Amino acid sequence: MTSIAIIGGTGYTGGNIAREALGRGIEVTSVSRHAPAEPIAGVEHVTGDIADQALLERLAADHDVVVIAIHAVDGDNTPVLLPLTPAIAAAAKQGGARLGVVGGAGSSLVAEGGPRLLDTPDFLDDWKPEASSHAEVLEWLRANGGDLEWFYVSPAAFYGSFAPGETTGEYRTNGDVLVTKEDGSSEISGTDFALAFVDEIVDPKHTGRRFTVGH
Repeated sequence: MTSIAIIGGTGYTGGNIAREALGRGIEVTSVSRHAPAEPIAGVEHVTGDIADQALLERLAADHDVVVIAIHAVDGDNTPVLLPLTPAIAAAAKQGGARLGVVGGAGSSLVAEGGPRLLDTPDFLDDWKPEASSHAEVLEWLRANGGDLEWFYVSPAAFYGSFAPGETTGEYRTNGDVLVTKEDGSSEISGTDFALAFVDEIVDPKHTGRRFTVGH
């Protein structure tokens, strides 16, 4: 049976991935700094910090896939994920686990050849620290993850707990280009993003690269 550990498993995206994976017979461990207020039945919950190297190594050794579903910056916009990415990658490689990263939409290209979404005029300045830092995580993986089994999934532009959307059971994917509809809009529900993410866990098709997801 496939097993996954989700760092950030009590968050919006991590929780949706946990529920989707659990429903498909995958063993799920959820890792968070604090005990969950509403635990998901059937999910093993572990309290810990992503900066704990021993914890990372144990998770990678005990699971087939380690999922990173945390913000790239803290409340002061200080990068937290990028400085830890080398250690996370080393633990995954040592433990023989695949590494799956929940990325941001900002690094996605709005068209072939660019620009990135975060470089467009309408992208809010308040969003740029998170988006830029997550983009650097992706670039680090591209530059240094050659001997690591990793994948990075970017959602549509309109995505998050503020817009949970509807479960359709369908999604579309692309490479580095944002998935958009004919009217130019770009959105994905939390549950359908989780569906795409878990599909990649069950049937790997994007090892060593990023893919984008949208309706």
